[in-house]
Amino acid sequence: METTRQAGRQRSAAERRRRELLEAADRVVLRDGPQASMNAIAAEAGITKPILYRHFGDKGGLYRALAKRHTDALLSALRTALDAPADRRERVEATLDTYLAAIEARPQVYRFLMHPSDRSADPADPAAVEQGFDVGRHSAPLLRRLGEELAMVIAERVDLGPGNEESARIWGHGIVGMMHAAGDWWLGERPCSRAQLVHSLADLLWGRLAMVSDRPGGPGF
Repeated sequence: METTRQAGRQRSAAERRRRELLEAADRVVLRDGPQASMNAIAAEAGITKPILYRHFGDKGGLYRALAKRHTDALLSALRTALDAPADRRERVEATLDTYLAAIEARPQVYRFLMHPSDRSADPADPAAVEQGFDVGRHSAPLLRRLGEELAMVIAERVDLGPGNEESARIWGHGIVGMMHAAGDWWLGERPCSRAQLVHSLADLLWGRLAMVSDRPGGPGF
């Protein structure tokens, strides 16, 4: 019994320490963005880099832990928007706005997670040099997770007829791809207000493309 209690205390202490290290990593990422290094994170946490490796394995392990932390928080916020007591159009706009507000509020975190190839390899980090941080290998799982989560919500709440689950997955991944691509472009260029982007994306999802007329003399669409 005592051995079991001791093991439980050790697990709790390890989980608490891991959370503290992730909070330190967050502070560095907020400051340095994609250039956040293991050296800087270890220094922020007041430990040596080997101790950081002991908890996360390598830079990729730390990246995945941070990605899960932020994806969990974003998914929770998106679910809240989807569950709001409002009509469907308002909930769609609230969901789009929640995503865009999240990347606007913490652009350095967004760039760290979605543009890790911007990061300079740390020459003192052999794992980082060897593995690299190509954007597709690391950001794609985040987008897939968001797509699958949204697909489940769609399948639960909307009747798409025969093949409902398959159609919901297509819609879920398609909507996430649209949000990501449009949000990435908007965050980099800021060509319009967030509200305008939300309204225009909601129009697209709402079927406005099917209702608009082709331009006179154009090839049509």
